[in-house]
Amino acid sequence: MDMDGVLVHEQHLIPGAAEFIKELTEARTPFIVLTNNSMRTRRDLHARLQRSGLDIPERAIWTSALATADFLDSQRPNGTAYVLGESGLTTALHEIGYVITDTDPDYVVLGETRTYSFEAITTAIRLIDGGARFIATNPDPTGPSRQGVVPATGSVAALITRATGKEPYYVGKPNPLMMRSALRAIGAHSEHTLMIGDRMDTDIVSGLEAGLRTILVLSGISTADSVEQYPFRPTLVLDSVADLVGYTTDPFH
Repeated sequence: MDMDGVLVHEQHLIPGAAEFIKELTEARTPFIVLTNNSMRTRRDLHARLQRSGLDIPERAIWTSALATADFLDSQRPNGTAYVLGESGLTTALHEIGYVITDTDPDYVVLGETRTYSFEAITTAIRLIDGGARFIATNPDPTGPSRQGVVPATGSVAALITRATGKEPYYVGKPNPLMMRSALRAIGAHSEHTLMIGDRMDTDIVSGLEAGLRTILVLSGISTADSVEQYPFRPTLVLDSVADLVGYTTDPFH
């Protein structure tokens, strides 16, 4: 399931989320919480969710930073990267044995941060021009904040693409690669797994393309009206995960 808009909204618990997670935990139903945001480590997110009232184990959290590290480890083990991002991304890369450098790196890896600097972006552009491969954790153009929307990874990637002529490879949702890496993380198979999300353009399409049944909840971004704008549909539309309490063993009753 997605995190923001499904379980929490701006660090506030969505009604019914705690009961939903409790029911899954008591039934020993394997689950994993996904986020396209690459800023925080699993430990940070575990603590953040705990403050909101959700006790989700670190092992049940999967971020675009972890998916990106998983991908790079499979492509070029023990490589090098220049990173624009926060501790969630740098920690994930260090854990797979990557060296972070601005000298002839194998990759430029772009993730979420609230402190993009012109100097760092310029360095990234020059390294890509010099032959570094361009990777981005996710294509989200904006993200939420208490003051309103803020530019996110996709917007900064567009700036770098305009300067270099090179498009990044996006690892996070809606790339089904992130879904498959999450499935592997909990030992699940797509035939017996469903995806719960609040966005048609990332959560639902990535679940669909990874072969999962999907549930759209209307507690986040997408609305009942916006569903009709897409050429694909979720398996089920619900107001929130509160509607799944009591039905986690048979969500499509």
